[in-house]
Amino acid sequence: MSEDREQPSPVTWDSGIAIKPVYRASDVPQVVAADGEPGEFPYTRGIHPLMYRKRPWTIRQYSGFGTAAETHERFLYLIKHGNTGLNVAFDLPTQCGLDSDDPMAEGEVGRVGMAVDTLADIEEAFDGIDLNDITVSLTINGAAIPIMAMYFAMADKRGFPLRELRGTAQNDILKEFIGRGTWIFPVEPSLRLVGDTIEFCAREVPHYSPVSVCGYHIRESGATPAQEMAYGLAIACAYVEHVRARGLDVDEFAQGISFNFDIFGNLWEQVAKFRAGRRLWARIMQERYGARNPRAMQLRMIAGGGGGGLTVEQPLNNLVRSAYYALASALSGTQTMALCSYDEAFTIPSEQAARLSLRTMQILMLEVGACDTVDPLAGSYFVEASTAEMEAKIRTIMSDVDAEGGIVRAIAEGRVQADVNRQAYERQRRVDRGKIKKVGVNCFADDGAEPDVEFHPYRREKADEQVARLQAVRAKRDGAMVARTLEALARAAREGRNVMPAAMDAVKAYATVGEVCGALKQVFGTYKEPIRF
Repeated sequence: MSEDREQPSPVTWDSGIAIKPVYRASDVPQVVAADGEPGEFPYTRGIHPLMYRKRPWTIRQYSGFGTAAETHERFLYLIKHGNTGLNVAFDLPTQCGLDSDDPMAEGEVGRVGMAVDTLADIEEAFDGIDLNDITVSLTINGAAIPIMAMYFAMADKRGFPLRELRGTAQNDILKEFIGRGTWIFPVEPSLRLVGDTIEFCAREVPHYSPVSVCGYHIRESGATPAQEMAYGLAIACAYVEHVRARGLDVDEFAQGISFNFDIFGNLWEQVAKFRAGRRLWARIMQERYGARNPRAMQLRMIAGGGGGGLTVEQPLNNLVRSAYYALASALSGTQTMALCSYDEAFTIPSEQAARLSLRTMQILMLEVGACDTVDPLAGSYFVEASTAEMEAKIRTIMSDVDAEGGIVRAIAEGRVQADVNRQAYERQRRVDRGKIKKVGVNCFADDGAEPDVEFHPYRREKADEQVARLQAVRAKRDGAMVARTLEALARAAREGRNVMPAAMDAVKAYATVGEVCGALKQVFGTYKEPIRF
C-alpha cells in the first residue's frame, strides 16, 4: 500500500470531537453563512467590528502576594513594564472570609495572594494607581461582598465616581462549588448575594462588571473544553434568571456579565470553543431572554494561558507553551489576556518570569502580526466545521443539565462536581499512560534534570506584620460604629434586602472581611459539601 493510502492515526480532542485529516467545503454547515461580520450578531467573528486593529487586547497579569505593601510594589512593577490592567490575587484566608488573626488562617496569610483584612489594605494596594487608566479585576468569590464594597469605597474616597468606574469582580460563586472550593455560604444564599452585586452595580456602578463567569477554574479542575464552556454558560444563565426574577430587565444588567476562560492544550480546540461559545451565548440571550441591547448579547472575556497546561518537569518549556496559549487567545478574539508565568507550576512568579509573560504578549501584539486583521481564521473549512461541532457538544451538555433540573440543582447535589472529578481522573490516567502527550513528562523526558527556578519564600514575619496592622486598625476605629453597621448588614440579609449598601457602610467603618462575612453567616449559615462517589 502506498504511503498516501495508509490510514492516518486518529485524532480526537479532549471534548470528544474526532478530527478528520482533511476538511473540504462540504464539511462546513450552512449555519456559517448567517454568522455575519465581526461586531454583528451572533458575534462568532468577534464582538467588535475592527477588533485589535482599533484597540489591542488588555494585558492583565494575575498578581498579588504577602501584604498590601508588597502587592502594591508588584503592581507598580507590572504597570511600568506594560500591564494595561491588574488582576488581583487574594490569599486563602481572605478568599474564605477569614481575618488574618483567625486560628484557621494560621500559615496561610499572604502565602498565595494578598492578605486583605480592612479597607486600609485596599487603600494601600491601589495607592497612586489611576483607576481610570488601569482597570482592575478582583479575583474574589465567596468573600466578594466585603471586597467589592472595599474597592468601591476606596474608589469613591479617592474621587473616582462610582457611576463612571470600570473594572471586574470574578464573583462567580457557582463555579467555586465545582472547582476551587473557596465557598462560604450555602448554594442558594450564595446565589442571592451574587444577585445583590449585579443589581447594585446595574443601578449604582453601571460600567462595572460585577461577575466574571469563570469557566477557567472548571477547566483547571478537570473539565473538557466543551464542558468548560457549557457549564460556564449554564452558570451565567442561572445568574440571568435569578436577577430577572427580581424584576430587572435583561438589557439593564446583562452587559455587566463577563467571562473568564482557560487556554491550554490543543490550539484549534480552544479557537473552536470560543467561536462556538460567543455564537451560542448571543443566541441564548436573544432567543431565551429577549435581549435587545447588543452588549447584553456579547460574550466579553478574558482568555488566559492556563496553569493546567504547565509542568514541573523542564519548566522552561512553559515559556513556549505560554506563547502558544497567547496565540490561541488572540486568534480566539479575546478582550483581555493573561498568561501564567513559566515558574507557576512551582511558585509565585518571580519578577523576571512575570516580565517574560508580559513580553510574550507584547511580541505577539507588536511583532508577530496578531493584530493585523480581524478573525484571520474565518472561512477555514476546518475551523468553521469544528466550531459547529463544538457548539453542538456544548448544547448537548447544557441540555442534559437542564433536563436534570438545572445547573444550580446539579451543583447543590454535587453532580457537576462528580462529573468534573471523574473527567480529571480519566485525563490524568491518559497522561500517565502516554495517551496524551506532555513533552518533558511522558515523552522527551530528561532523567534527573534539576529545574532552575527561583522559589518565592513564605515569610512568617510578613504574616505577623499583617496581624499587627489589623490589630492597629481595630484599635483606632469606632467600635460602636462597626457594631451598628454590622447589625444593619445582618438585618438587611434577614429581611431579604440588597446587602451591598449596608456592606459599604460597614467597610467604611473599617469592619473586617471576617466580620462582614460573620454577620452574613449568622443569617445564612455555612456550606456543607455533598460527597458523591
